[in-house]
Amino acid sequence: MVGNLGFIFATNCGLDDIMTVIKKHRLPAAAKVGQMSNVDLSLDAGPTGMEPTHISFFQQLNIATKIVKGQIELVAGFPILKKGEKVGASAAALLSKLAIKPFEYGMEVELVYQDGSVFPAAVLDISDSVLIQKFLAGVNNMAALSREIGIPTEAGLPHMFGNAFRNVAALIADVDFTFKEVETVKKFLADPTAFAAANPVASAPAGGGGGAAKAAKKVEEPEEEEEDMDFDLFG
Repeated sequence: MVGNLGFIFATNCGLDDIMTVIKKHRLPAAAKVGQMSNVDLSLDAGPTGMEPTHISFFQQLNIATKIVKGQIELVAGFPILKKGEKVGASAAALLSKLAIKPFEYGMEVELVYQDGSVFPAAVLDISDSVLIQKFLAGVNNMAALSREIGIPTEAGLPHMFGNAFRNVAALIADVDFTFKEVETVKKFLADPTAFAAANPVASAPAGGGGGAAKAAKKVEEPEEEEEDMDFDLFG
């Protein structure tokens, strides 16, 4: 152990509980000359509350000011600290005069040891929503891969069945044969106005029969989608 390092042992609580407690115990700290800034800080335009006798601090940093009602006022906002750069003597003195403490001191968790594995503490900041998004992205990739190579998988089967159903619906659209799952589709094909009534958005554009024409085109899409299918109900 070299430097300001230590161990935190968790026996009756979780890692999230430890992080919550650590974040609560942080102290503000003033900027010191030569210190590396870990934040970006800008002074806002407006009154500073300082008397005109202190205007030299602003002049050394080339900050535009004016005197209003006996106090120094900033003409425009000014970035006084930049992350990763050292704090200058003028900046440190000015921040001290303004009673601004831009930094915080506290414990930072660097590494976590759990169940024989060591991982960065940043892993603890990953929320459930991020994990769900990554999982769903993996499922989508698996479904796309299985569809491309023609090997059925649990992720790709819904897409295969959906495409197979569209093929079946297209085949029987104009023949005297039906079954329960395609009855609604055949009704729409027989009477496009019914589709327009059931889907007001499709019939929204004005122009006479334009809505019905678009509705008919929308319904006929299953007949046009004759792609190379990886799954065929007829073998």
